[in-house]
Amino acid sequence: MSVHREYIGLLIGAARRRVKQALVARLQPHRLDPRQFWLLLAVQDLPDCSAGALAERQRSDISTVSRLLATFARRGLVRLERDHADRRRAVVTLTPAGRKLATRLRPLADEIRATIVKDLTTAEEDALRAGLRKVVANLEGLLGALPEKVALTKSPPAKSMRAQPPARKRERR
Repeated sequence: MSVHREYIGLLIGAARRRVKQALVARLQPHRLDPRQFWLLLAVQDLPDCSAGALAERQRSDISTVSRLLATFARRGLVRLERDHADRRRAVVTLTPAGRKLATRLRPLADEIRATIVKDLTTAEEDALRAGLRKVVANLEGLLGALPEKVALTKSPPAKSMRAQPPARKRERR
């Protein structure tokens, strides 16, 4: 396959895996996975915001963000308080421990973000962002065309691609 016609979905997947691989070992001492890492930094970037605002910023669903925030709260990294103006809304703030950890991890985020766009011109960055936004919108449109129950279910686990040995027949004795 020509490099110029390489399937875009594969490239997106490869880029995502490389970002994750670059983070996993570095985050292990902090007991964070990549999703938690990016969310913690988003809480630092959006002080006193709601879980909904964080989900929108992270392009994630509210239930996943709420679950991660509950984990952060149990670890003493964030505080979840009712919004005085809207009692249905919880405000998310970093605790001193969360602020310290986010500040310590910020250079890693800066390094990853800089590495992703290294050797790209500003015009190429802008074109890549625009193209990826179109890809996301296309896929959201595809999901929107599916019945809600189907669109929200998790994919079935992938079956192994290895050839399975033929089943052995049991001998009768």
